[in-house]
Amino acid sequence: MKKSIQKYLILSFLFFFPIFIYIFLASGINNFAKLPILTKNVLDIENIKGNEQGITLKDNISILGFWGGDINLRKSEALNLNQKIYKRFYKFQDFQFVFLTTKDQEENIKNLKEELTRGVGTDLQRWNFIFTDDNEIQKIYNSLATDIELSEENSTPYVFIIDRYLNLRGRDDDEDIGKLYGFNAESVAEINNKMVDDVKIILAEYRLALKKNDSLFK
Repeated sequence: MKKSIQKYLILSFLFFFPIFIYIFLASGINNFAKLPILTKNVLDIENIKGNEQGITLKDNISILGFWGGDINLRKSEALNLNQKIYKRFYKFQDFQFVFLTTKDQEENIKNLKEELTRGVGTDLQRWNFIFTDDNEIQKIYNSLATDIELSEENSTPYVFIIDRYLNLRGRDDDEDIGKLYGFNAESVAEINNKMVDDVKIILAEYRLALKKNDSLFK
């Protein structure tokens, strides 16, 4: 009798334990797989001066940067972002990099592109550079409503995650600074320990939404 009870308990454990683990993980995903919205209604870039390509933030997952007239000071950041973020995620649908610079930086951007493609090379199809003026850069940047200031050259090492609906996404309970509006691309540690995770979350959230939409039409 005792052996039979033990056998029943073991079988029950083997049956229910995987279900428990699945429910636990699923609830974890539901609770943690959404990146907070910090600012709504970020201005789109589609109609700003210099955007002849018609690049838009709407309906894309964008890493948005403001490099103004400081491209030569941003090279190490570009390499960090290329290695840690772009090469890892650029194949995801509607994922893009967008950087706003001033019109006098075209030659510097050309040199930067050559540096990014040197060696093993990088497919730059989702690196977008818009050459515009200071007023346009400031207008778009101000719409993010962050606590980070641009330099005199309208430049910053911070980059920002903008979702498909023109919302700035970040952290509202970061363990270091509380509200994390953007990620310091100068810091490999910050990219590795925070930005990679947050980009994963926003892309997973996007894929989940696509699956839900697909299921509605089946």
